[in-house]
Amino acid sequence: MNRLRINLIFFLTIILGMAVIGRLYSLQVLKGDYWRAIAQGQQIVIDETSGERGSVYFSGGQILATNEKGKFLHISPKKIKDKEKTAKAISSIVNLPENEILEKAKKNDYFELIKKRLTAEEINSLKRLNLEGVYFSETIFRNYPQGTMASQVIGFLNEAGQGQYGTEGYYDEILKGREELEERLRTPFGYLTPLTDERKTNGADIWLTLDYSIQFMAEKLLQEAKENLDIQSGQIIVMEPRSGRILALANFPSFDPSRYKEYAKENKFETFQNSAIQKIFEPGSVFKPLTMAAALEEGKITPQTTYFDEGKIQLDGRTIYNFGQQKWGERTMTEVLEKSINTGAIFAQRALGAEKFLKYLDSFKLFEPTYIELEGEIFSENRKLKKGKEIDFATASFGQGIEITPLQLMRAFSAIANEGKLAEPHIVDSKTIKIKPELSQNVISSKTASQLAAMMVNVVESGFGKKAKIPGYYIAGKTGTAQVPFEDKKGYYLDRTVQSFIGFAPAFDPEFLILVKFDNPKAKSAEYSAAPIFHDLAKYIIDYRQIPPDYE
Repeated sequence: MNRLRINLIFFLTIILGMAVIGRLYSLQVLKGDYWRAIAQGQQIVIDETSGERGSVYFSGGQILATNEKGKFLHISPKKIKDKEKTAKAISSIVNLPENEILEKAKKNDYFELIKKRLTAEEINSLKRLNLEGVYFSETIFRNYPQGTMASQVIGFLNEAGQGQYGTEGYYDEILKGREELEERLRTPFGYLTPLTDERKTNGADIWLTLDYSIQFMAEKLLQEAKENLDIQSGQIIVMEPRSGRILALANFPSFDPSRYKEYAKENKFETFQNSAIQKIFEPGSVFKPLTMAAALEEGKITPQTTYFDEGKIQLDGRTIYNFGQQKWGERTMTEVLEKSINTGAIFAQRALGAEKFLKYLDSFKLFEPTYIELEGEIFSENRKLKKGKEIDFATASFGQGIEITPLQLMRAFSAIANEGKLAEPHIVDSKTIKIKPELSQNVISSKTASQLAAMMVNVVESGFGKKAKIPGYYIAGKTGTAQVPFEDKKGYYLDRTVQSFIGFAPAFDPEFLILVKFDNPKAKSAEYSAAPIFHDLAKYIIDYRQIPPDYE
C-alpha cells in the first residue's frame, strides 16, 4: 500500500514537472517575443521632452544670455481660506499689486501663477509666513547676466518662449532646444531613466564678435554723453574694416532684457529697437568723403582741385548755404573736407554728374541692407532721390535728402579704410556658424582710398576734427552736423540736429573703424560732441590692443 502511494506521488510529480516545463517553453520560446514586448511596454514610457536653449557669448567667452534654474510663485485658490490676508502678505513681499493677487485668489481653481522669477530673499520671506495654499515650483529661466549691456544686440525671450529682437530673434530656430519624444525606462524602484545619455535636443550656442571691453567702454561713453550733452539717443559702432567683424554695437537708451515686460507696460517699445539697423537718418557732412571718393575715382577732381566758394549756391530756384552761412573763398577739395564746406561737395557732385553719382551710391550698397545677423533690419531704397532734381543730388552730396542706417554708413566707409573694398558687417563669430568675411570687388581703387584717407587725416590735423586727434597716430575722420527732417511734411526742424563723427586708425593701416552718432545733443556741432567721444574710444582701443604709434 505504501509503495503504491509512493509510486502515485512520483508519477504525479513527473506529470506536474512536465506541465511546468511545457508552460515555460510556451512562454519563453513559442510566445517569447510577444510577452517580451508586453513587458517592455510596461517598463518603457514615451515622454515629450524639450532641450535647453543655447547660450550666447561675447568673443572672449563672457556670457550674454544663458539659462538658470529658479523658482516661481503660484497659489491654489481653493486651498486659501483668508484670501484678503494672503493677497496682502504676498503683495508686501513680491512687490505686485494687492488687487491683482486678490483677483487670482478668488478664482475657483487649483493653480494661479503669481510671479515667475523669485529672488532668494522673497522665497525666504514667504516661507517664514507659511501661508496656506501658497507654493513654489522650480523651472528654467532665461538669464541675462550683463543687465543692460548690449541689450539691443541680444534681444530677449518672450513669455511664449520665442526670441524677439537682436540675436535671440534672428537665431531663434538655432538657439531653441528641439521638442522630441524620448524613451525612458521605469526601474523596479519606480525611477525613470533615459535609455541613452546622449541628448541631441539642446539648442546651439552662439559666439558673437563683440569684444566685451570695447562694448563696455562704448556704452560708458554713451552714458557720459547723456550726462554731459543731454543726448536724446545715440549709437556707437566699432568694426574691423578688413573683416567686417563688429567689435561694439552700443545704443542709448538701453534696457534690461530680463525685465522687458516692465518696459512694455510703460509703452517703451522703441527702447527694444536697435537704432543702428532699425532707424534711418540723414547723415549730413560725414557723407562728404563718399561724394569725394566717387569724383576722385572718375578723375573729375584731385585733392588739390580748387573752386571759389561764395557761401551759397542757387539751384532749381532754391538757395543752399554752408553751415553757419560762412564764405570760404578759393579752396581745394582737401580743404572742403577740412572745413566741411557744403558748396564744395556740390561742386564735386556736379562735376561727376547725377547718373554716375547714383551709380557710386549703389556701388557703396547704400540702397540695400547689410544683412547683419540681427532681427528687424530696415533700409531705404531712396526712391525719391533716384527720381530727384538737380537740387536733390546737390543736397545728397553733403548728406541731406538721402536716408541710410548707421551700419550702412559703416559698410560704405569700410571701402575707404580697406583699400577700396567693402567689408560685409557681421556680428556672429565663425566658432558656431561658418562665416567667411566677404569682400566685394573694389568700389574705388586703392589709390583713391589712400587719397581719401590722407584728406581725412587733414580733417583731424587741421580741420573741424581736431578734438579727435591722438598724439603719435594719424587719425582719418570726418564730422557731421545734420538737420533733422519733419516726419510728415517737407522741411527740417530748426532746433534738432544729428551730430556724428566717423573715422579710422591708424589711418594708413586701419585696425578699427568707429562711428559715433548723437541725436539732438546740447552742442553747437559734432566738433564739440561726437569728435571728443571718438577720441576717448579710439585712445582706449589703441591702448587696449597695444597698437604701435605711427610716429614719435
